[in-house]
Amino acid sequence: MDNDKKFPKYSIIEVRTGKPKGDNRPESYKIDIGSIKVLEYYDTKDKWERRKKIVLPTKEKSMCEILRKRKSEEVSLGMFKPKNIDFYWEKSTPKDEEARKSCYTQLSFFNKQKDEIESIPYSFRYKFYCYGESDCKGHDLPIIDWEIGQSYRNWRWRYKHENVLLEKIKERWLTLICSSKNDIYFFVGNMNRFRDNFMILGVFYPPLSK
Repeated sequence: MDNDKKFPKYSIIEVRTGKPKGDNRPESYKIDIGSIKVLEYYDTKDKWERRKKIVLPTKEKSMCEILRKRKSEEVSLGMFKPKNIDFYWEKSTPKDEEARKSCYTQLSFFNKQKDEIESIPYSFRYKFYCYGESDCKGHDLPIIDWEIGQSYRNWRWRYKHENVLLEKIKERWLTLICSSKNDIYFFVGNMNRFRDNFMILGVFYPPLSK
């Protein structure tokens, strides 16, 4: 985007929107990129207090609950608290790449030709269980957060050995972000073409209060 339209996560923006054709999910909107006005940025002061006031009221009971709702209504986004989190990677498959391209296409703000985002040869995933769900058999979801892919692209020049690079990514997304010192929540979403398949869109990890 042009410099005057760029903004970091947790910014408050004003923008014109409209419903996209062929996508009846309630949270899906088409963005008029030219109308973006960046109003404010919510920083991490006071243990993310301003961010928490916006994010935490959207919390669902669990990933299991989101999947139950999906059977009866058009749920496409959710946020919940996981437990027993693990992180791993595996070689990407053609199916992974199809899902990634579909996700990036639907997230696009632009109505013009875009350079295709460079693919990466791995699929990064979180495994976890749900709080308050005695019958939870566990979940294993791919991570589609743009930041993790960009970290792979940027860090490969710093860490020349592939295994070192992958361990550094795991250290960041498991050891640091999912630290026991943080209050961990996952953002998840599905895609218009694959509505029963949810993915990790990001992690909300304010420090725990005493």
